[in-house]
Amino acid sequence: MGVLQSLRGVLPLHKIFGGVVCCIMDNIGLVRQVKIDEEMRGAYLDYAMSVIVARALPDARDGLKPVHRRILYAMWDMGIRANTSYRKSARIVGEVLGKLHPHGDSSVYDAMVRMAQDFSMRYPLVDGQGNFGSLDGDPAAAMRYTEARMAKIAEELLTDIDSDTVDFAPNFDDSLEEPTVLPGKLPNLLLNGSSGIAVGMATNIPPHNLRELVDALHFMIDRMVAHDSSDNLDDALTDITVDDLMQFVTGPDFPTGALMGGSELREVYATGKGRVFMRARADIETDKQGRFKIVVTEIPYQVNKANTLERIAELVREGRLTEIRDLRDESDRNGLRVVVELTKDAVPNLVLNRLFKYTNLQSTFSVQMLALVDNEPRLLSLKRALHIYLQHRQVVIRRRSEYELAKARARAHILEGLLAALANLDDIIATIRGADSADDARTQLTTRFTLTMEQAQAILDMQLRRLAALERQRIEDEYKQVKSYIEYLEDLLQSPAKILGLVKDDLNELAEKYGDERRTQFAPDLDPDFDETDLIKDEQVLISVTQRGYIKRTPVSIYRSQKRGGRGVMGMGMKDEDVIDQIFSAGTLDNILFFTNRGRVYNLMTYQLPQYDRTGRGSPIHSLMMLQPTEYVTAALVIPDFDTDGYFTLCTQNGRIKRVQFQDFAAVRPSGIIAMSLDGDDELGWVRHTSGDHEMLLITRNGQAIRFPETEVRVMGRQAGGVNAIRLGEGDVVTAMDAIEANTPDDILIITEKGYGKRTPISDFRTQGRYGQGVKAMGDNWQKTGPIIGARVVQGDEDVTAMTVNGITLRTPIEHISQYSRVASGVKVMNIDDDDSVVSIAVLKADPQADEDDEDMMIESVVDGENPDAPTESDEPSVTPDSEA
Repeated sequence: MGVLQSLRGVLPLHKIFGGVVCCIMDNIGLVRQVKIDEEMRGAYLDYAMSVIVARALPDARDGLKPVHRRILYAMWDMGIRANTSYRKSARIVGEVLGKLHPHGDSSVYDAMVRMAQDFSMRYPLVDGQGNFGSLDGDPAAAMRYTEARMAKIAEELLTDIDSDTVDFAPNFDDSLEEPTVLPGKLPNLLLNGSSGIAVGMATNIPPHNLRELVDALHFMIDRMVAHDSSDNLDDALTDITVDDLMQFVTGPDFPTGALMGGSELREVYATGKGRVFMRARADIETDKQGRFKIVVTEIPYQVNKANTLERIAELVREGRLTEIRDLRDESDRNGLRVVVELTKDAVPNLVLNRLFKYTNLQSTFSVQMLALVDNEPRLLSLKRALHIYLQHRQVVIRRRSEYELAKARARAHILEGLLAALANLDDIIATIRGADSADDARTQLTTRFTLTMEQAQAILDMQLRRLAALERQRIEDEYKQVKSYIEYLEDLLQSPAKILGLVKDDLNELAEKYGDERRTQFAPDLDPDFDETDLIKDEQVLISVTQRGYIKRTPVSIYRSQKRGGRGVMGMGMKDEDVIDQIFSAGTLDNILFFTNRGRVYNLMTYQLPQYDRTGRGSPIHSLMMLQPTEYVTAALVIPDFDTDGYFTLCTQNGRIKRVQFQDFAAVRPSGIIAMSLDGDDELGWVRHTSGDHEMLLITRNGQAIRFPETEVRVMGRQAGGVNAIRLGEGDVVTAMDAIEANTPDDILIITEKGYGKRTPISDFRTQGRYGQGVKAMGDNWQKTGPIIGARVVQGDEDVTAMTVNGITLRTPIEHISQYSRVASGVKVMNIDDDDSVVSIAVLKADPQADEDDEDMMIESVVDGENPDAPTESDEPSVTPDSEA
């Protein structure tokens, strides 16, 4: 039909063939007129069915295509077994071609090669010697160089083939007979799977684990045997569901291992059609230099390793995987091993996800469980495929039993004749001696002693030594054994449940001899439409940025919590007098909006930032974002997602403030967008996420603070320049801004340049109007404490991390920092050297594993001979009347 349709799409048939009638010369002198479309339809259907039945699709009973069945039968017929010597592949192929398979030699040899490949067959049926190909797609050596023999497990497919268990049919030239199906003790259809393309249809059956199939068949057999009606045990399978069977058959088991998953697996086994997702098994390791590398030890089924490596190299050349610095194939006879070495600033999980996304390290196996049932193609469910196997094995055992019963009865018949002859030995001898010939003796024996011709011939063939008393006893014993065996076979044939018991025993034997552990592990969360973040562990990290634009992320757990007054631990390695500018915490799956001094905003995911150890310097931030030469990051805001209502409140160093709708920053271009317009030398410094009900608190470097409602600042567009927030004194600048929830008992944490700090209740900072001078936030002992470098609203159950110019980092619980009034100078939070100073702070979630007894990280809580917990206050608040107004 496909040919006819394509022809009709070009020209009408009568224009092609000159008419709708074609003349066919059946015999000389006889012309038969037929319609050309009917003739082509019939011929094409005959061809299609020939391809479907005789070449492309496996039989549902033994799981073999004709070419595979003929190869195994030819080996059996040649006496090539697992315990014999290897034979040249060319000899085996020639035997198959000459006797059974009327096709090209390449089709036979290619099929035999695949049956010998342990990466193609879950349980290889041919034991090959020589080069039979590789995972890299290398072809097998020519058949004149390789040798093969039948694998031990393949013999199970032909067991009892000589016991009239299967039908035989004439070969292609009617000179010999070949089996139409093998006895198939193995459930080979599901065990090794099959693939093939026919005309208008295709099959693709995945391999499975033997032990799992045996367990599922045991479950079905037990259900059948326990059924009340013995007339049709198959009725017991009606109530078995796919979920029942999937308790045992958890999924395909591919010879190359790897991981498997997908939500369609149940649909695959219920309908026989669907997809199974496969992913390579990869581990992340570190080398001696501490750099990450990805080691792949298992790849998906039917994936070409060499092509995959070429694809990775191509991605590197195209600049899509810049984090890869070396790629090596270290596979050997011990197994597969592909090593992908990464650059020092690479995020290994991110690179691995991209490898899965853009290469065949993750692929899909499209299942189409199509097989021949009664020589007709049928789509099989898991239950139906297992049921057909059980039915086939029942037929094989029944036919074998009937064959053996017939042999046993024939033997019993002969033994009965021999026993009759021994009972009348003298008369038998006299009759034979008096006969003229052997034929006459046979005739007289059948006439005088009521024997059959077979019995009479057996008596004539009996040797004289059988007349001894011991030999006579052996005949009697053999007769009893044969009669007992006949009774057993007759009882077996009358009991379908006992036949199923034999099937179960055979399966137990197979599982014991050939069963092994599952290679492909199940990964329920494996999704083909995964995002880059799917393999990223969501954990808290510390992000630090230097004044010279180096950025890194470090796991928060590296910085162990210490008591107040600790010396801290070495943080970022500083070079060329670079200093930490800011530090903050985020989750690895969070979005981070980076706001720059020029009022622009950029967006990155946390996991996209390079990860370094505690002493690592980081990577240039210009390599991650398209910053201008004079542009640097001054504020960063962690956004878990943009499906949140609210505003961004932005503030500059010169005290300008504005609010922007939250959704205005939901789509940030890689080149960044304008967040706030700036005047003169002003720079954007702080950004907070507010709800509309917050209050804003600004603190200056010289210790002034102002608190006013958020609503005092109207909502503006992204390019607006904002309004004034605080009236600054001579040479003063804003050093901190934070948002306060109304009527909360929170504190304001203030940290100074020389490591002093304090907590002050928010209630000490009264609410006033926007653009006032504010109130005093710190004492005037600046020589001792240094100016304010940072302030945050805290609840008291967090940790604060402070970082110095020299890269020293201290993490301590905020509750260890005492609470003081506005005008107090605070206590020593971090003991630093004279030539060092605090430059940045970050508030983190409390460390549940804080080691408060680690004396190596402590210093005495006495600084310069005075008690650091004692507050240092001025005699009276230094607040002018204007600032209080």
